Amino acid sequence: MTRVLVTGATGHIGSEVVSQLRDTGCRVRAMTRNPRSADFPADVDVVGGNLTAPDTLDACLDGIDSVFLVWVAPLAAAPALERIAAHAGRVVLLTSPHRTPHPFFQQPNGLRAIHAGVEQLIESSGLHWTFLRPGPFAINCRNWWAPQLRIGDVVRWFYADAATAPVHERDIAAVAVRALCDEGHDGREYVLTGPASLTQREQVLIIGEAIGRPLRFEELSRESAREQMIAMTFPPPVADMLLNAYAAAVGQPALVTSTVLEVTGAPARSFDDWAADHAGDFARRS
Repeated sequence: MTRVLVTGATGHIGSEVVSQLRDTGCRVRAMTRNPRSADFPADVDVVGGNLTAPDTLDACLDGIDSVFLVWVAPLAAAPALERIAAHAGRVVLLTSPHRTPHPFFQQPNGLRAIHAGVEQLIESSGLHWTFLRPGPFAINCRNWWAPQLRIGDVVRWFYADAATAPVHERDIAAVAVRALCDEGHDGREYVLTGPASLTQREQVLIIGEAIGRPLRFEELSRESAREQMIAMTFPPPVADMLLNAYAAAVGQPALVTSTVLEVTGAPARSFDDWAADHAGDFARRS
């Protein structure tokens, strides 16, 4: 029975990885900084750990075969990876498509350097590895737009005609689970997308269909959008990164891959599917 440690276990992707691993027969250990506040079923072993504090990791990694790794901290990853390599044999890293030659993914982005550095450390660690490179998460649409749609029918955002292929968090997790539990994924790099190129305006209309309300996209200027994002607590470098990426995606189709189907045997879920799954998140609040 494979024993898997999931880091970032309370995040959007990590929590879904935990959920799907429970259906495989694997033994699942969920690592979080605050285990007392984590809400997992009784068959999930919840442990406290912090990737930026390597001394906390040995107990988390004891008896573990595979690790699902999420790393976004702008800190040195080598000490944590040394601990992982001393215990586990396989790591599946959630990273980014920074090597993909599409303009959306090739804009200046501080996170690219972090991801590239972690990947290089893993490649030289002796671990068996798989890199997951998802495009834009569909769940971003909830995080960015739901606050506006809970009080109205207009999304005020940037670059309405920027096209992406948003990927459902369940599909990212499904590929991760295969890479964690099955053979044949060592040294593979999986670029993951949704099944269709959609502009942001089209995505808003699809959400409207899912929730039964006619929605409208009102495009903001870059300057107004940046001010709004910073007011939403986006760090200025992140706001600039997103604005640059979406500006580069205007007027051309998004990258679409068939990787989810190839790895899992099931086609990637559509954005319509995602919107239906999350319709309640956009419901009006009194």
